[in-house]
Amino acid sequence: MNIEFEIFSPVQQIQNKLFDDKGIKVFIKRDDLIHPIISGNKWRKLKYLLKEAQAQNKTHLVTFGGAYSNHLLATAAAAAKFGFKSTGFVRGEEVDNNTLFLCRLHGMTLLFTDREGYRDKQTLFNKYFAGDSEVFFIDEGGASSLAAKGCSELVDELPETYDHIFCACGTGTTAAGIINGLTRRSLSTQFNGVPVLKNGEFLKNDIDKFLTASAIYHLHTEYHFGGYGKTTGELISFVKQFVASTGILIEPVYTGKMFYALYDLAEKNHFKPGSRVLAVHSGGIWGLLGMKDKF
Repeated sequence: MNIEFEIFSPVQQIQNKLFDDKGIKVFIKRDDLIHPIISGNKWRKLKYLLKEAQAQNKTHLVTFGGAYSNHLLATAAAAAKFGFKSTGFVRGEEVDNNTLFLCRLHGMTLLFTDREGYRDKQTLFNKYFAGDSEVFFIDEGGASSLAAKGCSELVDELPETYDHIFCACGTGTTAAGIINGLTRRSLSTQFNGVPVLKNGEFLKNDIDKFLTASAIYHLHTEYHFGGYGKTTGELISFVKQFVASTGILIEPVYTGKMFYALYDLAEKNHFKPGSRVLAVHSGGIWGLLGMKDKF
């Protein structure tokens, strides 16, 4: 089976008085529209991993994630679409929620594991699948050089150049891919990553290991709102206002924090007048399922 999508990810301008007042133009790369479930960076990170699994004649994808993991759900859906079996190791105690329901609906077998055992994913994988020649290992979030390769293709799709590109950062793989794409095309665009975890400075090491060449980029580490999966009333209010004023769905775990950072930096005159800023909508809107009670 040909592992491809016909990519639909337009660039749209976001109209806002703040941006008009600051003399900047802000655009959004709608990667959330690529697929209803395998959307955004989830598809870009999986694309070449699935091609590699196919090339190795593997039939069973095994990966890792938390109970509300968009990566688990995207892998389950991709496995179903392209004819693979799938298994997901789920971090923490056994639970049932909307995300895991959708994983199961797409045929994924779920193996719950305690947080201590989850830390050593290769050992965990070997415990269940050592010697199984049909199984293909995919790290949490798809983190890999192949995933970065898929993410780099986003830059090739851009209709014009921008002064800044913003993206939310979880594992750093998407960031590395976009930076690689900018480097390959010799663009002077500044990459801005917004870590969604506390103490996100450590992501620089994770990003650098997937770079094809050294590059200068910036991480805005102060917009984690308490850490991964954490939020505040201020962030929830921002997400609600953004969705209601743009018609573009975002969530508080990834894209909400990234857009909050962009708007806050604009307010603080971070961008020179005349700047053109592109925000990457990395999908993951199913993360809203685990945050409904916050709204």
